[in-house]
Amino acid sequence: RALGLPGGLDSTRALLFGLRAGEVRGRARARIHALSRPGCGTGEGTGGNAAGLGCACGGAFEEIDIREGGTRHFQDINQPPDRQDVTFENVQARYRTMLLMNRANQLRGLVVGTGDLSELALGWNTFGGDHLSHYDVNAGVPKTLVRYLVDWASGQPGFEQARDTLRDVLDTPISPELV
Repeated sequence: RALGLPGGLDSTRALLFGLRAGEVRGRARARIHALSRPGCGTGEGTGGNAAGLGCACGGAFEEIDIREGGTRHFQDINQPPDRQDVTFENVQARYRTMLLMNRANQLRGLVVGTGDLSELALGWNTFGGDHLSHYDVNAGVPKTLVRYLVDWASGQPGFEQARDTLRDVLDTPISPELV
């Protein structure tokens, strides 16, 4: 399994789902490969939460900074990198997804999606970007229930090492962190 783990609420719930699914199937947590792809809008809090969750939950954790690649893409399409418009945001979302899909191919894994029902219903995603996955575990779960499930998991056995990080994720304002 490969999972984009920016350190927000939806990706945290997807990670917890993947860990639990692995336990039910008798698979080691190490089979989960979390990939953080920080960009121009990534905050210190969520970046730290991604690393904390990736390490505390026992899976593999990797970080690929997308700023340089995104800047090259802006040059390719003649987009001034300081023009923070919808193109700016969508380049980041699509670049993150491309890296995640390609890394999953290398690992012979599946991309576990993170978009929730509320985002999908409102169209709050990027076409060709963050709504793409092989298996979207949050697609039928509204944002309010995602929050509840992460809160519930933070009190469950097996997540003691991640408890503080899970609480911090819950306290972080919801944002795609694209700008």
